[in-house]
This record gives sequence, C-alpha cells and structure tokens, in this order.
Amino acid sequence: MTIDRAPPTPGSGQKPAGFQRWRRLLFLHWELPVPALQALVPRALTIDTFEGRAYVGVVAFTMRDVSLRPFPRVPGARDFHELNVRTYVHHANRDPGVWFFSLDAASSLAVLAARASFHLPYFRASMRLVENGEQARYSSRRRWPRPIPADFDATYRTGESLGPAPLGTLEHFLIERYRLFTRAPRDLRQALVRHPPYPLARAELSELAENVVSAAGLPAPAGAPHVLYSAGVDVDVFALTPSPENDAG
Repeated sequence: MTIDRAPPTPGSGQKPAGFQRWRRLLFLHWELPVPALQALVPRALTIDTFEGRAYVGVVAFTMRDVSLRPFPRVPGARDFHELNVRTYVHHANRDPGVWFFSLDAASSLAVLAARASFHLPYFRASMRLVENGEQARYSSRRRWPRPIPADFDATYRTGESLGPAPLGTLEHFLIERYRLFTRAPRDLRQALVRHPPYPLARAELSELAENVVSAAGLPAPAGAPHVLYSAGVDVDVFALTPSPENDAG
C-alpha cells in the first residue's frame, strides 16, 4: 500500500481559520497492536502503519499566540501548555492524518472553544513546564471532565540537532502530519494544518510516569518510548470540512 505523504494543499481560495505557534515539543511513541487502536477510531478510518507497526503518541508542548477567526485573541486562551494522546490513520488508502484520543490543555477557555468549534476531546488540566538549560520537566494532571486520573510527568534532556525528518523514515511517519480527523455530531470531519517541517533534535528521558494512554482506553504502553524533540513551528489551521465518507462510525 502506497500513501501520498506530501503535505496536502488547502482548497483554492481557502484561508486559514486560525494561527498557532507550537513550541518545545516532546514526542513520545510506543508500538501498540493494530486491533487495540482500530477499535477506538471511526470505522471509516484505518490505522496507518510503518512497516506493519502501529503507534500511539504522547506529545507535550506549549501553544503560543493562538487565534481563531473571527474571534479576537482572548487572554487565558492564547498561551498555554497542551498534551495530546494520538494515533495515525488514513482514509481509503489516502489522506494520512491524526486521530486524537485526548488533548489536555491548561486553559479552560481553550478547552471549551476547541470542544465546541472542532469537536475535539479536550480536557482541562493543571500543567507545568520547568526548564534548566537542556533539561526540562513537563507535568500534567487532568481536572475535568472525566476520565480521571490522567496524569503525565516527564523529565528529559535535549541533545543534538537532527534537522527535518527525511521522507520514508519512521520519524517522518510519526511527526509530519498535516491533517486531523474528528467526529462531529453527525459526521466525520477533517481539518488541515500548514507549517514548515519540524526542526528535530534528539532527546533522552530520565524519568517518566504516565497514565494518559490507559485513560484513553488503550493498553498501557510497555518499554522505552521512541523520543524526539522540536523547538517548534508556526502553524496555520484551516476550518473543518466533511470527510470524503460522511461516516462518523
């Protein structure tokens, strides 16, 4: 199966619905069985795999300068930490993208707005990032709504620069995703994002405690994760559109 993994092009004349800066991204990935992941995504989507292997990802980062047209930028919903649990899917052997099991954010306004406008499973959490040179600690504790507990605590050190992930590598498969799918009340929808390739760097975990993956209804990951770091990218976000199959399954 060959899937076109080039960044998708928004429709002619389509303008971004919003803008965000994604900063200080810690990417953690574990291999999980395809059936465990497939059971939790809409039937119109198929789990995307790399050399037959499927992955769950946990991404901890900071959002900056968040804006959503036509609304003004609101203090408290502009800059905040975020943590998401996700996997990778495609539609009919095309349209590779991301399926989010959960997104925790340290902003009540952002949680409410994202649930209402993008129908994404956002949760309010208490979150903290402490940095000391190349070492950092990122922690999150979900507050509402359930399921709780859903906590995350990672201490890590960033290392040498790797540059953008080459096409065809595992790193490109995991990191370079430009489409999200979401289950709206009556159908399956998708939204595109546009940004330059991530500037990646090595990272090393020294401590990790998490139960956000199992809180999503997935098996708890085993073993050491695949770890990457990025200083970040600036992102245009486009509005939701119906998925090719109008099936929320």
